[in-house]
Amino acid sequence: MTSFRGPTFTRVAPFPHHRRTLLPPRPFVLPSAVASSPEPPDGEDATSASPEERESSDRSRRKVVKIAWEKLVRWSRSWRSKARTDVLERTRKVVVLGGGSFGTAMAAHVASKKAEMEVHMLVRDPLLCRSINEDHCNRKYFPEHNLPQNVFATTDAESALCKADYCLHAVPVQFSTSFLRSIASFVDPALPFISLSKGLELNTFRMMSQIIPLALQNPRQPFVALSGPSFALELMNKLPTAMVVATKDKKLANATQQLLSSSYLRINTSSDVTGVEIAGALKNVLAIAAGIVEGMNLGNNSMAALVAQGCSEIRWLATKMGAKPTTITGLSGTGDIMLTCFVNLSRNRTVGVRLGSGEKLDDIMASMNQVAEGVSTAGAVIALAQKYHVKLPVLTAVARIIDCELTPKKAVYELMNLPQVEEV
Repeated sequence: MTSFRGPTFTRVAPFPHHRRTLLPPRPFVLPSAVASSPEPPDGEDATSASPEERESSDRSRRKVVKIAWEKLVRWSRSWRSKARTDVLERTRKVVVLGGGSFGTAMAAHVASKKAEMEVHMLVRDPLLCRSINEDHCNRKYFPEHNLPQNVFATTDAESALCKADYCLHAVPVQFSTSFLRSIASFVDPALPFISLSKGLELNTFRMMSQIIPLALQNPRQPFVALSGPSFALELMNKLPTAMVVATKDKKLANATQQLLSSSYLRINTSSDVTGVEIAGALKNVLAIAAGIVEGMNLGNNSMAALVAQGCSEIRWLATKMGAKPTTITGLSGTGDIMLTCFVNLSRNRTVGVRLGSGEKLDDIMASMNQVAEGVSTAGAVIALAQKYHVKLPVLTAVARIIDCELTPKKAVYELMNLPQVEEV
């Protein structure tokens, strides 16, 4: 894949006003044992030192590493001792909208943090509802995992939302508007919505931060976007990962961090809602492209080049929309992109693999029991790119393949024959 020139940016020194307030960095001074170690004479290297000198140097190096690690551990313990837990202590009820894999995993995760807290899942399927309540298991997605006893399911929106302290929204983006409108009368205007859904609404090109307040007819509905590398299965297995919550309300960000963080889930905070949401949406489209490369057996070089180009395209569009470049290189950007593009558990990557292997999109979608958001998002991404005057070769090619207007083989040929330009 060759890099394609995107938008041109004027380089501006970041936050110049901060420089007047920052103290100069303190010089790092090596312990005397290291600082006094004689340098090898010209033409010699460390291998020419005597065994005693090498052993002394190794001891000094290990001491530096040990001191650095001990400082990190002390800082961590100090931070944890001061960490607030009042949000978790006063939270009595959390509602999860949707009974899919990630909604179920987050319900189990939150419920496991406090046995006295009730976690209610609002689901559509009565059979799934009965399975969760009677067998404490979501047999559709996690038949081998038991849910905590304080997880309950219901098909009644009013009872699910009544007196809830937090709401985790796990309904697919394309169905969110109609669903939220149907339950709007039961939603407290002050209920914080933590969105787990990633994607752009087809035709309107809206993100969840826009969909939720519009559907609920409440522009002040508290909103948080949650994103980052987090497969539902690994979350259910309590394997360690890190995610980010984004909101303009710093107090709400800290509260959400307390609610969700655990010994195996780190939660960072951000104020860049646009960056977190757009990265989470576009990475699904890029994952389809990565899957196509895998399905066509184009090799590792091709995969790396394609994903690197796709990361640049996501950055071009996101920054045009007002996102911070650092967000795109963080957990919700690079972190989520790597997970979704390179791991077989990714639904969007699986769609791409099957497309690259020659299957028809309709057959692929008919055989899946979960939503691959990238399929719907692809067209919306291109419309946004036109709106913001950004060229996105890889993501546009995915949209064309999904629309059956370009074969994967032809798309590769066209991308490889784009003008060879300066790296941007």
